[in-house]
Amino acid sequence: MKKIVILGSGAGGTMAAAHLRKHLSVDEWRITIVDNDEEHHYQPGWLFIPFGIYTRDDCVKPKRDFIPKGVEFLLDEVVGINPDQNYAETKANGKLPYDILIVATGCDIAPDEVEGLEEWKADPEGNEHTIFSLSGALALAKRLKRFEKGKLVFNIAEMPHKCPVVPMEFVFLADWYFRENGVRDDVQIELVTPNTGIFTKPIATKVLSKTAEEKNILVKPNFDLAEVDTAGKRLISPSGETADYDLMVSTMPNLGADFIDESGLGDGMGYLMTDHHTLKSVKYDNIYAVGDVSNVPTSKAGSVAHYQAELVTENILREIEGLEPKASFDGHSTCFIVSGYDKAFLFDFNYKTEPLPGKYPFPALGPFDLVGESHMNYWGKMMFKWVYWNLLLTGKELPLEPQMSMAGKFWPAFAK
Repeated sequence: MKKIVILGSGAGGTMAAAHLRKHLSVDEWRITIVDNDEEHHYQPGWLFIPFGIYTRDDCVKPKRDFIPKGVEFLLDEVVGINPDQNYAETKANGKLPYDILIVATGCDIAPDEVEGLEEWKADPEGNEHTIFSLSGALALAKRLKRFEKGKLVFNIAEMPHKCPVVPMEFVFLADWYFRENGVRDDVQIELVTPNTGIFTKPIATKVLSKTAEEKNILVKPNFDLAEVDTAGKRLISPSGETADYDLMVSTMPNLGADFIDESGLGDGMGYLMTDHHTLKSVKYDNIYAVGDVSNVPTSKAGSVAHYQAELVTENILREIEGLEPKASFDGHSTCFIVSGYDKAFLFDFNYKTEPLPGKYPFPALGPFDLVGESHMNYWGKMMFKWVYWNLLLTGKELPLEPQMSMAGKFWPAFAK
């Protein structure tokens, strides 16, 4: 019997297992998922916890509820990969031989990478916070209730980080939250980023910058973080430039697993060196990457993991049939950006094409508006939690193509 081993049972690993199990005979292919955690987190939900929109129970469910029938779930810690001898090594079970390996171990925050940020772990209810962990989001929910005056800074510590639209969503929701609580006039909100603008795509930057200006949200671009002075409540850049805060929320630096670099498969940050279009390891033909663990230059977001899981499944099935894998992944990402007051934007883009206006997912019909802000987009964002738990993780077919479509999209007048 041949073996497929999947490292990681987050969004990417779980979806890949569901798609593969539907197509491969249980008599011919054994599929094993390895993970050291029993809880599955709906990570997009962490954003909403500090504002009282979601609770912990909205964001956490048992992983075993989503492991497909006929797939073995091994609760264990991966400590290495031997790509020359085709086995992964775990802490308790030792060597796991594979014919095909899918690495879907994601990435995690690494506060120790920046001096001062590590103090967040020692004082989770202090003035330094993050929403990129469940515990961080829950602690920030308590802190925001007590914050009625001062300067709130959201800082992008470095790139890449999970879901690049989250910083904009957070500051837009903070504007709504403080207005609803009657203290917005006493709270200054600023986004401090190493990017040249509020976002990395020109059309999106123009649209979101206008929204930030209308909401009286400041944007401080080109700020590289070198240190956090928690006593003085200052962010410090390598050149000595500072940004003061009373309450700071950070993306934190993000890194992949150490064993990926130690196995000779990584890029020095724990991300698997991945062909940008086939999603194969650049070094080994029988290793694929799905989700945040890859170093492809696109968003580290759930929609990307979904598109990648579909393509990796297709390529593995092609190779089993003796065909060449398709080099068809185009960096497709679809992101709702909540803007407050039950409205949201929707961006659909890939490696080469930035977000363009139009309708999604059906050209001319929608029901969602691309680039534009609408109530329907907001309800699409909120509906996504149900879609995630009930459709995506279980491998159900959705009208969402892995490749970005240009049908029904157009270049806005200001971008021509």
